[in-house]
Amino acid sequence: MHVKEKLYIDGNWVSPVGSGYLEVTNPSTEELIGRIPAATCADAVQAVVAARRAADAWGRTPVSERIEYLARIQRGLAERTEEIAATITAEVGMPLKLSRRIQAGLPVAVWESYVKLLGEYAFEERIGNSLVLREPAGVVACITPWNYPLHQVVAKVAPALAAGCAVVLKPSEVAPLSAFILAEVIHEAGLPAGVFNLLTGTGAEVGEHLAQDPDVDLISFTGSLRAGRRVAELAAGTVKRVTLELGGKSAAVVLDDADLPTAVKATVAACFINSGQTCTAHTRLLVPEQLYQQVVELALAAAGAFAPGDPLNEQTRLGPLVSAAQRERVRDYIRQGIAEGAELLLGGAEPPDGLATGFFVRPTVFGGVTPEMTIAREEIFGPVLSIMTCRDEDDAVRIANGTIYGLAAAVWSGDPRRAERVARRLRAGQVDINGGSFNLLAPFGGFKQSGYGRELGAFGLEEFLEIKSMQYK
Repeated sequence: MHVKEKLYIDGNWVSPVGSGYLEVTNPSTEELIGRIPAATCADAVQAVVAARRAADAWGRTPVSERIEYLARIQRGLAERTEEIAATITAEVGMPLKLSRRIQAGLPVAVWESYVKLLGEYAFEERIGNSLVLREPAGVVACITPWNYPLHQVVAKVAPALAAGCAVVLKPSEVAPLSAFILAEVIHEAGLPAGVFNLLTGTGAEVGEHLAQDPDVDLISFTGSLRAGRRVAELAAGTVKRVTLELGGKSAAVVLDDADLPTAVKATVAACFINSGQTCTAHTRLLVPEQLYQQVVELALAAAGAFAPGDPLNEQTRLGPLVSAAQRERVRDYIRQGIAEGAELLLGGAEPPDGLATGFFVRPTVFGGVTPEMTIAREEIFGPVLSIMTCRDEDDAVRIANGTIYGLAAAVWSGDPRRAERVARRLRAGQVDINGGSFNLLAPFGGFKQSGYGRELGAFGLEEFLEIKSMQYK
């Protein structure tokens, strides 16, 4: 049992102002595995004051010294990867085999990328008679979700610290335990007091306070569309900078000359990764009308390999959803899909056989889905794939772009130039072409109501910098 009784504020582990706590549940066993402090607004005030006090000196710390601190933190995380993977599997439910590579390995790689980038980045440049400076934004509040708990934290905290900002982190209360590991690593690395602060609490109290606190200069938020709208609304009161990474309804566009077996198998995997609890999940499979039946057969064969099971089993590819509430939300979407006339090809809302305990959902595939259906428009955040048909290339682009979201997409074609042509027409922040792999140096973020701002690489660093120009005679 992970019992955390203190918050990390101003370089020390301190008792919260109140006595409230929040419980952490294992979604596979439904057992209580942790208890964390429920921070209050009073705790948030202390954290922001500490960050404000530390921000100026940290912002003036030479880049070489910041690199040394970041490198020590990266090494500390790398030494605890097995613990991180096991912790996140216990609180989120991703199969341990995948957690080692994704939930633990990816954050270490992202942190390391900023150690390298910081040594190469030009914080000053001459433009005519001006010297243009890129300076730290100041005090940054990072509010992160539960689905990739440490990766989402690192994608904000690493570039913020690299930029010279002081940070107040509020991780999701659903999966907060890996954030404590990061705080322990940061403390051991000797980061100056107040530069990093950890608060655990609810969005309704701590998150809302941070969004409107006048001493917070920038909010970086990843989460739901509803919560993102609320953060932007509250932040507007002090006109602070905001970056938002919100939901998605990503389409995989399979053109008539694509390698169908490869495209369909990859799309199913991209839909079901982390039990569908991924903002970039390819949940809409768009295929030419004449290839529909062939695609259905391929999709069912691919989906059949994703039997839900114990995430500690090395063979398991599909774990539970994160909570009972999330499980019921996904089941409701499945029921709605059936009610609106979609053809249930696999799965359904009934509990999986032999899994009476745990927040498991059957991997589900719908066919005959049309653009106006709810399951084609709204983010389900579960292992649910919708197969849709299009008449031609233009129709595919129209359907793919026909949602309020624009986070990710994919294009499959036997002609790379044709695939790129279609990809350029898609209104999404990142488009995978013929299975292009994730690039942790490329900008990550969305169009439309998927949010604004970018994470990762130099683009992510620049979100935490202000630009100043000094003119010389």
